[in-house]
Amino acid sequence: MPRGLSCLASPEGPDSGYETPPASELQRLMWTKKGSSNHLDEVQHRIYIGDMYAAKDKRTLQAHHITHVLNAADGKFNVNTGPSFYRDTKITYHGVEAFDMPSFNLSPFFYPAANFIKNALSCPTGKVFVHCAMGLSRSSTLVLAYLMIHQNMTLVDALKAVSANRNISPNAGFLEQLRDLDKKLHCQASARLSSSNRLT
Repeated sequence: MPRGLSCLASPEGPDSGYETPPASELQRLMWTKKGSSNHLDEVQHRIYIGDMYAAKDKRTLQAHHITHVLNAADGKFNVNTGPSFYRDTKITYHGVEAFDMPSFNLSPFFYPAANFIKNALSCPTGKVFVHCAMGLSRSSTLVLAYLMIHQNMTLVDALKAVSANRNISPNAGFLEQLRDLDKKLHCQASARLSSSNRLT
């Protein structure tokens, strides 16, 4: 779907009145929340967001029973951990080589990262730690995308849920990419609903 276009929601849709808010409203949503800014915070059940200090503190990760690490700042110019860093633990590693710049396109990583988080949580004892350098922009963007893709949350609900537990700040470019994802998912849900209504 072309950028900036949103489809019309099905009138029978449970959330047919929902429209993706402008970026300015989404930023205001994040600013009004009083989350914390620890090295590691649980933002949803068994999902943690944090910074590079927590990522390199294997003792802390083991104390929190982290089973999976998603590094949203992978690579030698970022937080250079990788699978070998965790080889003396039972942690499963996934790296995304992203840069915290509004011009960087993080959206191709939304589904692979969301699927990694989903797989981590499919085990009853699975706990996933998603981090970048500061735990503010790249990591939070990937967690928000997961909540939208696999938990059927709107971008607004995902932002509220995460920012209640941690201060987050996706950069302006990432926020636009999340808005595009929000519109696309809302279109798909509306299309599914209208086709199922036609079948019944």
